[in-house]
Amino acid sequence: MTGVVRSRLFWPVLVLVLLLIGNLFFKPDFFAVRIVDGHVYGSLVDIVRFGAPLALVALGMTLVIATGGIDLSVGSVVSIAGAVACLHISRQTDQNALSGVLVAVAMALGVSLLFGAWNGVMVSRIGVQPIIATLILMVAGRGIAQLIMDGQIITINSSPYKWIGAGWLFTLPASVLIAAVVIGVTALIMRRSALGLLLESVGGNAEASRLVGIRSRSLVLLVYAVSGLCAGLAGLMISSNVSSADGNNAGLWIELDAILAVVIGGTALTGGRFSIGGTVIGALVIQTLTTTIYTTGVPPETTLVFKAAVVTVVCLLQSPAFREKVFRRRRGPRSTPPTSASEPTNVRVPA
Repeated sequence: MTGVVRSRLFWPVLVLVLLLIGNLFFKPDFFAVRIVDGHVYGSLVDIVRFGAPLALVALGMTLVIATGGIDLSVGSVVSIAGAVACLHISRQTDQNALSGVLVAVAMALGVSLLFGAWNGVMVSRIGVQPIIATLILMVAGRGIAQLIMDGQIITINSSPYKWIGAGWLFTLPASVLIAAVVIGVTALIMRRSALGLLLESVGGNAEASRLVGIRSRSLVLLVYAVSGLCAGLAGLMISSNVSSADGNNAGLWIELDAILAVVIGGTALTGGRFSIGGTVIGALVIQTLTTTIYTTGVPPETTLVFKAAVVTVVCLLQSPAFREKVFRRRRGPRSTPPTSASEPTNVRVPA
């Protein structure tokens, strides 16, 4: 039992279960899942569906943090990706043409990849601190999205594009299946190849990794590019779900939720060992917490305070030092075993 409690995933899973059970007091049919017109519906399905974009952003953030970096620009990349895709589709004569939608998706993902690679170049080649390099794009990215959309909210009516965030496949939400495939492939690559170990090595000690022959700069550039790509895919989901692009509000503060999801999942912000499974659980905790806030009727002005309080509790429970101070058993002073009479004493006899 002690080994289970010490697991990095124990406390996030426990909090997730408690949040889910707590919703039953306010919504008795919270766990009910029904099939309507061949599609599954229910509160649990909504948590997974709306949590898919956050899980993708947190996935890219996990790889960046594993190398000892941080990416504050993912929210801006989310808005830019949605703006690029919706702008291209809005200019099409037939917005339901699959070819036009595929081109829009490719353009949005390509732009996202380039912005992520730009962050990687700033950090790995130029030597700018990660928090500064990504903060630049975080600030400028919203302005870029506004320039793309000419300061307007672009609304489209495209069924193929809407499928990305609000469609269904095999009775399941398409966004969940897309996120599951991306996360599964990434986890497989990281744990079935040496890439995951190399990232942990760079995050543990980048200089030592370079000295033993690991191309740490190339790995850092790679993870920032992947982070941008994941943020772009999340931006497609968010914009397609509402059939519009909003440069100001799309992906707003999602970078903070992604960092919280990574931390809740057990990945240290100092770099090194990381857990993709823990990050997914952390994203589900954040989304479940958001759903719980709406279910319980918490006033909107206290939503952020409530979320911060729950996340603080989770992080404290994950801290071994905190658990040792709070949950340790009270023990009496250790008694010194008596010295046997037959044992020699270290007493010097004067000459």
